[in-house]
Amino acid sequence: MATLVLDNGAGSIKIGFSNDKEPRIVPNCISKAKNVRTRIFIGDQIDECKDLSGLYYILPFQKGYLVNWDIERQVWDHMFGKDVCQVDFNETTAIVTEPHFNFPSVQESMNEVFFEEYQFKALHRTNASTLSQYKSEKESTEKHLCHLVIDSGYSFSHIIPYFKGKKLKEAIRRINVGGKILTNHLKEIISYRQLMVMDETYVVNQVKEDVSYVSTDFMEDMKIAKKRGKENTIARDYVLPDYTHIKRGYIRPIEETTGKSQGSEQIIRMNNERFAVPEILFQPSDVGINEMGICEAVLHSLQSLDEEMRPHLLGNIIATGGNCHLPGFKDRLYKDIRSLTDADIDVNVTVPDSPSTYAWEGGCLLSKDPNFQKKMVVTRQQYEEHGQTICEEKFDV
Repeated sequence: MATLVLDNGAGSIKIGFSNDKEPRIVPNCISKAKNVRTRIFIGDQIDECKDLSGLYYILPFQKGYLVNWDIERQVWDHMFGKDVCQVDFNETTAIVTEPHFNFPSVQESMNEVFFEEYQFKALHRTNASTLSQYKSEKESTEKHLCHLVIDSGYSFSHIIPYFKGKKLKEAIRRINVGGKILTNHLKEIISYRQLMVMDETYVVNQVKEDVSYVSTDFMEDMKIAKKRGKENTIARDYVLPDYTHIKRGYIRPIEETTGKSQGSEQIIRMNNERFAVPEILFQPSDVGINEMGICEAVLHSLQSLDEEMRPHLLGNIIATGGNCHLPGFKDRLYKDIRSLTDADIDVNVTVPDSPSTYAWEGGCLLSKDPNFQKKMVVTRQQYEEHGQTICEEKFDV
């Protein structure tokens, strides 16, 4: 019996059957291009678009919560259809993720859509971090009592402590800083300093992924970025795509970084932006966001728990989500948490090889658990009998 695992993120959806090797990663949006007026691109159809400048996005998620159901349904229809997964709804169990602190009205709509519209055979709703924790627990050689999951995604970063596989709700912390804010901030900086790119979300997001890194010593890097010529080892030229000859932007190697464009290409010079933008995850107050950084939030979360649990949690930190792809993220996380805790407590940070798809892989493992079909899912029959109440009882979200 097939289980479909759907990690429904605000930035991208990770979808696939539990026996697949790896998921399809599909942007969770509908986009329109300037040059193709007649067609809308759903999810990963955007790869078929030739000119990606000035894309217009319609996102189903706003501030991390699912608000636009019509758009989400279009994306799901495309995903469940013959182009992507070819789901046979009557024979399929779905594992779907949702954000922490999700609104009950959104949860109810979700149950309705999956049972009444798509008519899945059974459903299990959970949080992405729970799947990450489950995978980590199953795959680690030694038994850990506690896990501390740091999930830094598109809209938020969450800190979630687990004890024996149960999340400790009172200690969950959310920071409203994620990949979207980084991209938007980079857009503003480039537009102010060099070139107007406020409409080029797609391109700037690629720039961010290609050149950004997390600095372990911010002030030292700032000093290097102020130097001129060869002494400045941070500055790079980024060649923007023109969608006729250059299909995707790329970063020039340090030897060729001259600050001058060759021929007709357009370049932007990335200097301190490379590390100052990801710094927002750790110091949101730098750009006027009144929130804690990730490392402060970890300590804030631990302070609301028993003292005996803190060493166990700090000794087993798992970082997942798209922002963990930034080079240097793990080292910075370790360095900051280490400096904020007592010297006699061991700190151990793990970042999996593929942080974005880690929760999806956890879902695949969970679907093979002997208790999964017996205790964790709500079948369509049960839903038709008991309605929303059985979903509230069964799903720990």
